[in-house]
Amino acid sequence: MTTTSPLTPARQGQQWLLSCAPDPAAAQRAWTLGQLAAIPTGPHWRVAEASLPRSLEAIRRMDAVPRGPVLADALRAQAWWLLPPGLADELDGVAGLTVHPAGWLLECPPVSYFLGDRWWVDAPDGTGQLTDPTLLAAAFGPDGYRPEAEARA
Repeated sequence: MTTTSPLTPARQGQQWLLSCAPDPAAAQRAWTLGQLAAIPTGPHWRVAEASLPRSLEAIRRMDAVPRGPVLADALRAQAWWLLPPGLADELDGVAGLTVHPAGWLLECPPVSYFLGDRWWVDAPDGTGQLTDPTLLAAAFGPDGYRPEAEARA
């Protein structure tokens, strides 16, 4: 029988995040020194930036929906959603969301604890799960995302 430690998802998420960095050792060194690691968007994921209050509301609306990592900065009141790297125009025109181009640097804390004012609201879990941009657009829309069962009611 295999048992899983509560830290296993955090470790797996940390390894996944490090695998997205061009220099995993440099990212790990930054964290050891109490600094954020700059990880570029592009080959592994893209980023949509939004205000923290709107993002928290979207997370609430998407509660039952699998989603990817969401990073937050309390001081700046901003959040960053990790999205598929092949993102096209699914989020064009969605008020409150700014999609950053490939190569944009996301300053990340480690998965298991906050650094400065940054923390993972939804931490990477090691599976590579990313947020579906269509569902994110619906959650930021005027009516918000509603699970299919709720939408029929």
